[in-house]
Amino acid sequence: MLGKRPHPGEDGAASDAKRPKPSATNIQDVLAEAKAKAAAIKARAAAAQCASGANGPQASPTPPPAAPSASASDRLAAMKARMAALKGAAPAAPPTNGIPSRPASSTGAKQEPEDEDNANKNPYLDPKSMGTSRDRMTRSLLFNQRGKYLAQASKLRQQTKLEQIKALLAEKNRKAKLDENSERGFLVPEPPSVEWWDEGILEEKTYDCIDDPSKVKIDGDDSIITSYVQHPVLLKAPQDQLLIPVKPMYLTTKEQAKIRRMRRAEEHKEQQAKIRLGLEPPPPPKVKRGNMMRVMGEQAIADPTAVEMLVEAQIQERHDNHVKANEERKLTKEQRRAKLEENQKKDAQKGLYMCVFKIDSLAFGKHRYQVDLNAKEHSLTGLTIFHPTMNLVVVEGGHHSIQKYKRVLLHRVKWTENLMPTEAQMEKTADDPQWLKPMDETGHLKDLSHNKCVLVFEGEVKQRAFRKWGSKICDSDGEAKELLAKAKLDSLWALAKTTE
Repeated sequence: MLGKRPHPGEDGAASDAKRPKPSATNIQDVLAEAKAKAAAIKARAAAAQCASGANGPQASPTPPPAAPSASASDRLAAMKARMAALKGAAPAAPPTNGIPSRPASSTGAKQEPEDEDNANKNPYLDPKSMGTSRDRMTRSLLFNQRGKYLAQASKLRQQTKLEQIKALLAEKNRKAKLDENSERGFLVPEPPSVEWWDEGILEEKTYDCIDDPSKVKIDGDDSIITSYVQHPVLLKAPQDQLLIPVKPMYLTTKEQAKIRRMRRAEEHKEQQAKIRLGLEPPPPPKVKRGNMMRVMGEQAIADPTAVEMLVEAQIQERHDNHVKANEERKLTKEQRRAKLEENQKKDAQKGLYMCVFKIDSLAFGKHRYQVDLNAKEHSLTGLTIFHPTMNLVVVEGGHHSIQKYKRVLLHRVKWTENLMPTEAQMEKTADDPQWLKPMDETGHLKDLSHNKCVLVFEGEVKQRAFRKWGSKICDSDGEAKELLAKAKLDSLWALAKTTE
């Protein structure tokens, strides 16, 4: 540790001798002398301050150094005078007797309150921005609604089109020299003497003769008014029937669920908007077994049996409404038939196709029934030729109907099947030749294990060769060819003969 600072003696050196304590008289003299010196210092400081205000900042006068033999009271008085001089003058006074002076304000503790006051008074200073804040909220994701930019693009296109129309009208008005701000633009043209739709009826070019029946041509032979109305026939272009059908896009299970979810969300959004506008009453709460206690609350606790019966009644009512709505949407038998016929007509308008099938034997009545019924159900036209050696089935219709019928004959019908006919069937086929019955002359069933159906021809045709569906029994090849020649299809018999 540092020792005590030695007190300088008369010669400026350190002296270890203790000084005697001054008496009361000496103290009063010292105080009087210190006051006189302080007054002199104040006078010099005031003079120096006035001089610095007139001639610019100048260094304050330095008080004369104290005598080396000055006592402690002298040094104390000199220090007080120096402090008073520093408070009165701006520039700092130089140190006296080797003792450095301290600045007026040098502590940070006094500056902190001032900084806080300045921060409170400054409206442009944000104390939160001075440090890092940890209580920031996470920004949620905002997705654009579906069709937002499509709607904006549509509005822009409409606006552009409207501006083009306005520019075109302005150009026409400019060419016609019609200025909207001029009186000419508001002039109404004079109506004609006779409208153009009355010129062919009146003999004169004025309506003054309308009261004279002889000058009005309405009932005469030369009148343009007749009882006939001409409606031009609308013809479709032939190339429109040859358009390649667009294949339907089949959606996956997830895509179907997504579309259904989006559709139901739109419907729910529209319903909520109607409820907010007061157009629809709000729906009652949907109570189920799972949320019964949460929805009903105190009522469920007070009387759970009654609440359970109420919930079961609501569940049954919702089920009945669901079944009723399904039944109301279901088409009747006549409506389903009309819809099927309409679809078959549209299918035939896209293009006609023909298929020719060769069947070894049609002795079993069930086979003949399947061939005939499926052709009628698919609205096909054509002919079935029964022959002792082979049978020919010619059908024509739309692409969809032909594909269905082809699958029935080539895959679904069991051509090797043969059963005993019933009494009603035997009576119905009594007049048929023996080769067209399921039994032979001995009364046994015929063996149809090698019976088969083969597709002979398939292709697109320009128009129908038959007006309806029918069948014909032909005992010879010539009769069958003659029947097909009427539809210009006699070559199909020779083709079927050569097909295995």
